[in-house]
Amino acid sequence: MRNQPLRVIQYGCGLMGVVIIRYLVEKGFEIVGAIDNNPDIIGQDIGQLAGLGRSLGVQVEADADAVLDRGADIAILTLTSLMGDMEPFFAACAKRGVNAISTCEEAFFPRTTSPEVTARLDALAKQNGCTLTGSGYQDVFWGNLATVAAGAVQRLTSLKGASSYNVDDYGIALATVHGVGLTPEEFDEKIAQANVPSYAMNVPGWLAGQLGLTMTGIAQVLLPEFATAPLESTTLGRVIEVGQAIGMTARATAQTAEGVEIVMNVTGKVYRPGQVDQNEWTLSGEPQTLIRVVEPKTVELTCATIVNRLPQVAAAPSGFVTLESLPPARYLPIVA
Repeated sequence: MRNQPLRVIQYGCGLMGVVIIRYLVEKGFEIVGAIDNNPDIIGQDIGQLAGLGRSLGVQVEADADAVLDRGADIAILTLTSLMGDMEPFFAACAKRGVNAISTCEEAFFPRTTSPEVTARLDALAKQNGCTLTGSGYQDVFWGNLATVAAGAVQRLTSLKGASSYNVDDYGIALATVHGVGLTPEEFDEKIAQANVPSYAMNVPGWLAGQLGLTMTGIAQVLLPEFATAPLESTTLGRVIEVGQAIGMTARATAQTAEGVEIVMNVTGKVYRPGQVDQNEWTLSGEPQTLIRVVEPKTVELTCATIVNRLPQVAAAPSGFVTLESLPPARYLPIVA
């Protein structure tokens, strides 16, 4: 696969991190450090933590500076969901010249939602000769899936996506930005009025860039969904009572100078029994096209995309790079 395996630091060893650790081992990457602040896993060998049945000689550590100071080719950041929260973690990598790729959903295309943070990180990464970016499920299923399909369309009038996922699969950071557990009044104050940049907001700009379109405006609405019956959340560790939020749908609608409307609907909530993830795209025009992915395994697809992207990110130009500017993610063979 590679003459010299990339040396990787896993920053965040929770729900997503342990899957990524296994995927890294299977694809022949060298894990040189692991960071987390959870006292229950600090000191554990990552091989045992990831259920590999053997030790890898790398323990989870709480001192992020000490781990990053040892050097690596790239760090995987599975931490928080918004760029304002992620800036110090990206910056810690960039100051050391360590490339970084994150599952932070806003990092997918943050220039329209957090331009100041993105500009600061871009300058810092260029100064130190490294690449920062965001990837995951949205890279393939909210981005390249739609743009590749558009390559078979003669005339496009609108591009509309809809995706849903169970917030209990991802941990507390994602549940928090979806307002899970809030009362209607709390949701209005902390989410709706605060105009939290939803994950849907980061999709139209990415798509417009790939399709050669000029985005002229974008707006979002945040639509909460409330429990109609008690619903247990494993992430919150409690039952969500009737009338409290189980999540929300975020809808971002963008207009382009070319007349193509781009709409993205993203639903994140605590699932009721029997509900499954969904992902679909409707391309209107000539010809009309519908793409539906049946029950995508969003967690595993996110983790695999991150791992498969590593060589491309390590070789990418310096700065904060959004991945519509690189070739699509490509499969890396299993080597272990």
